[in-house]
Amino acid sequence: MAAESRTRVALRSVLVRGGVREAVRDCMEACGWRDLIPRDSLVVLKPNLCSAVPEKVATVNTAVEVTEAVCEVLLERSLRLYIGEANLFRQSAWDAFRNSGYVDMAGRLGVRLINFSESETIKVPCELGGQLPMPKLLMEADVFITLPVLKTHALTYFTGALKNQWGCVPGYRDRLARHRYINQLLAFLQRILRPKLALMDGVLTMEGRGPVNGAARRLDLVMASPDPVALDATAMRLVGLDPQRARHVVIAHEQGLGRMRAEEIDVDGDWQKHSTQFVPPPKDWANRLMFRLTPHPWFIRNIMENDRIYVVARDLVRFLRRMRLA
Repeated sequence: MAAESRTRVALRSVLVRGGVREAVRDCMEACGWRDLIPRDSLVVLKPNLCSAVPEKVATVNTAVEVTEAVCEVLLERSLRLYIGEANLFRQSAWDAFRNSGYVDMAGRLGVRLINFSESETIKVPCELGGQLPMPKLLMEADVFITLPVLKTHALTYFTGALKNQWGCVPGYRDRLARHRYINQLLAFLQRILRPKLALMDGVLTMEGRGPVNGAARRLDLVMASPDPVALDATAMRLVGLDPQRARHVVIAHEQGLGRMRAEEIDVDGDWQKHSTQFVPPPKDWANRLMFRLTPHPWFIRNIMENDRIYVVARDLVRFLRRMRLA
């Protein structure tokens, strides 16, 4: 296959002189970031901030050091930078920003934070029917960049660049109600958002029952590509997971939204040094049952949003998991 028809995925260790900053810059340089980011463009970055719980943020969220390093590079080309996240179920994006160190970092750099759930939205026709409200700023941005964490996922097998874009949907009820179509919708989001660059935090990752309750795994690396599909597929291969099991990545590839086959991807970095084997996510009947029920408004209203019922059910599931019964 001709070199120009292949996709590059850059891989760099953070255990070098300059640490995270140097590794991030090297990855972005390898991806030709200046050609992707027009000067003075409006840029929206989406880290993976999937928890606001102080005890969890270090192991499940995109490290603030990684996002800060990306912003420092981008500020050489544009001062119009936004970092966005939507509210989580039962948690605020503002709390996730604050507890993950993003408020202080944004203040130092002059970067603006935006809560997608509180911002103006526009309705985007959805191929699965109806219209999906999306943040107006995001849809009108010149450049969108996704900054995921390398993790397994109990529902989608793997969460990376594509899955991180699920958090661009501002309403948590919309996300809950549409989870049964999540694989198709993740490909849809890739099509409408068209990220110019995906940079993955592989410093502290997660295996097993990700994306929040798995085991932390330190890899001390960052990866990047202009092709989020290629990045996800390569990251899975790096940690011994099968990309064919990540249905959302397969669908995006089949729809021509990115490359997935190993022979179509050039890895720029020390593969042998970082190649490893992750514990895959277990089958999770509790999550699958919940997401079969979330399309029904009565279930969200009377069960998910009812503290007395939800907390008891959550604690029961956690107990069963400890007993290895769920």
